Amino acid sequence: MTAEAARYHRVLLKVSGEALMGGRDYGIDPGMIDRVASEVSDVHKTGVQLALVIGGGNIFRGLSGAAAGMERATADYMGMLATVMNALALQNALEKSGVPTRVQSAIEMASVCEPYIRRRAIRHMEKGRVVILAAGTGNPMFTTDTAAALRAAETECQAIFKATQVDGVYDADPRRVSTAKRFDRLRYLDVLTQDLRVMDHTAVSLARESGIPVIVFSIRSPGALSEVVAGRGSFTLISEED
Repeated sequence: MTAEAARYHRVLLKVSGEALMGGRDYGIDPGMIDRVASEVSDVHKTGVQLALVIGGGNIFRGLSGAAAGMERATADYMGMLATVMNALALQNALEKSGVPTRVQSAIEMASVCEPYIRRRAIRHMEKGRVVILAAGTGNPMFTTDTAAALRAAETECQAIFKATQVDGVYDADPRRVSTAKRFDRLRYLDVLTQDLRVMDHTAVSLARESGIPVIVFSIRSPGALSEVVAGRGSFTLISEED
């Protein structure tokens, strides 16, 4: 895939923390980190500009017992710090494969990474660097899906690619329900009214207001990211159009 063949030229990839666990119960699977880095590297080589938002569920799952009984804001801040750990792990894997990368955090930690600055993030992408946006929005009560929609709008991305464990949006979990129906296309309003839960309502509403399509695909399929960025492969497109 050449840059000219790519359907989108600046995109945001949202990867859940759970996707980084591989076969583990929690934590980071080095093999899965390398796998995601390889997918990102393949797209980066085509000249497509990339921003990433990583969840923290893989680490926070291991802390969930410690967080039991905590107030929501404190637990959310712990989750934000987990996303920074994931971002640093992915940065290391990307730079080992020769991809220039910057981590920007919504919570300032100058000795570890850059603070999130919108114009600087855009400039990094224009210079061919992959930008990993960590710590969510920097505020409790908001998910990393909402952070992805917000950062995509701020950095003028043309699409949000939501990497999941299955190849699109279904009306039930296809890993548990054999008759689950898969959707090729959905409107934002369909996702909201049918409560399909591919992203939280705030994230879907933000994407709708910004006119940014959401493409849901499986990160487990080799080469899937390159395929969907080029408009091919198996995915579900969520947009304003029917």
